[in-house]
Amino acid sequence: MTSPTAADYGWIRSPSSLFAYALEVGYTLTLVRGVSPAQLLRLVAAEPMGECQGLGELIGEHGEFAEAYDDSFLAGACTVPGEGGDWTLALDFGGDLGIRPRLMEALSAGTRAVSHSSNAGRPMHFFHRYENGELRTTFEWPASRTGSTPDELDAVMSELGLDGMAGHHHRPQGRAR
Repeated sequence: MTSPTAADYGWIRSPSSLFAYALEVGYTLTLVRGVSPAQLLRLVAAEPMGECQGLGELIGEHGEFAEAYDDSFLAGACTVPGEGGDWTLALDFGGDLGIRPRLMEALSAGTRAVSHSSNAGRPMHFFHRYENGELRTTFEWPASRTGSTPDELDAVMSELGLDGMAGHHHRPQGRAR
């Protein structure tokens, strides 16, 4: 078995790639363990708009939706297998489902929720990990992590090749009410 190379992932930047669309308009990918898609949408007070099959159809719906609504965003959700059982994967374009603290606190109550987001072509990518309603780890750059347990993911980050970024440069974090 050979190790993956950058060329193996060249499709990500292809103009015809569905991922290229997500990078262009911005996206948030959120995973919540043990919560069904219907529960997730109910917890975030989403208005049901029907069902679609696959990412291509969701992107088509987003194009129509974005023209009709200004302050809302469209999200799709499905069940995926993962550590500790089923998770719900929610994907939204141009929205911020996974970066709103109150939503992530609610989604992670009694479980775990993680999100990754990118904001429409700008070089800003954020990771958030919540457990039991608490922000445990967050960062834009792995070397500048904050949260209640910013070093808890060091072993996983090391497995991903981010060894030099684990355990360094934490900024203090507070919460205002």
